[in-house]
Amino acid sequence: MSRPELGRALAERWPGRDPIALARSAQGLLPIVHPPPDGTWGRRGTTPFTLADRWLDRPPADEPSARELVLRYLTAFGPASVKDIQAWSGMTRLREVVESLRPRLRVFRNEMGGELFDLPDAPRPDPDVPAPVRFLAALDNAVLAHADRTRMMTDEQRKHTIVEAAMTVDGFVCGLWAIKRDRKDTATLVVKLFEPLAGQDVAAVTEEGVRLLRFAAADADGHDIRFHSVD
Repeated sequence: MSRPELGRALAERWPGRDPIALARSAQGLLPIVHPPPDGTWGRRGTTPFTLADRWLDRPPADEPSARELVLRYLTAFGPASVKDIQAWSGMTRLREVVESLRPRLRVFRNEMGGELFDLPDAPRPDPDVPAPVRFLAALDNAVLAHADRTRMMTDEQRKHTIVEAAMTVDGFVCGLWAIKRDRKDTATLVVKLFEPLAGQDVAAVTEEGVRLLRFAAADADGHDIRFHSVD
């Protein structure tokens, strides 16, 4: 059911309480999931809720494994420090968990001498391998999954990526993006740059932007790309 439906149902049991507050309380206290169509590309509407055990057809673990959480995190975002893992998960005191896993992990050092952990067989491209242009979703984990985000953006750029979708060139945040539609049903990809790009990078961003528009605005009558500077 939706949050308003859940709130009304709970208000019948606890009259005089704010229905939305009741619904949010249940959302925070119970293991829930958002089943489709929530998160479906190109569709908007009321967010549905259902109990996790009903959706997964099994109950949640009585004692969730912090070790498994760390390994799953490193699968997606390693090499990473203990602080990175804690910042992403919202958990604290994971140093002991990581230490218990040390024999199973590869250990590296960053430029400041800090330890970074990763899975032994994880792919680690050579530093000279160029990273393709990417238009990341708003609040994408690629820009949120580390405590130290200077590996791909400056502190000033970080402030913008909290509220706007980021674009990367060669693995570094170089701008922000959004797709706008006008009354003539033209979909325009608006790219806001932190600094001017080299000509070859502009061409790469444009090429990837065309692909993005074909996917995200396939139904539009026309497509356009415009470059601006971040205010």
